Amino acid sequence: MDIEWSPLAIDRVLELAEYIALDKPDVAMQWASDIFDSTEKLSEHPRLGRIVPEIQEVEYSELIEGNHRIIYFIGVSKISVLTVRHGKQLLFVENLK
Repeated sequence: MDIEWSPLAIDRVLELAEYIALDKPDVAMQWASDIFDSTEKLSEHPRLGRIVPEIQEVEYSELIEGNHRIIYFIGVSKISVLTVRHGKQLLFVENLK
């Protein structure tokens, strides 16, 4: 299955990596790499994550990578990565659909 990143998801990874890099540039690069690496597993195992608790629909799942949530949608022919959020941030469902 193909994996597609939304503009929002890409922006969030860049924003978070820039923030982390303010104190620890090496950690920021590794963190971003880990985020992208963890989503690659979804091409073979789309149901690897859990259902997003705020949505409760089987098509919306999330992977946990460290303190961050990678929110994605499982479609018929592709997986769409919708956003990346810190686990303590509120997730507003209306911004995903």
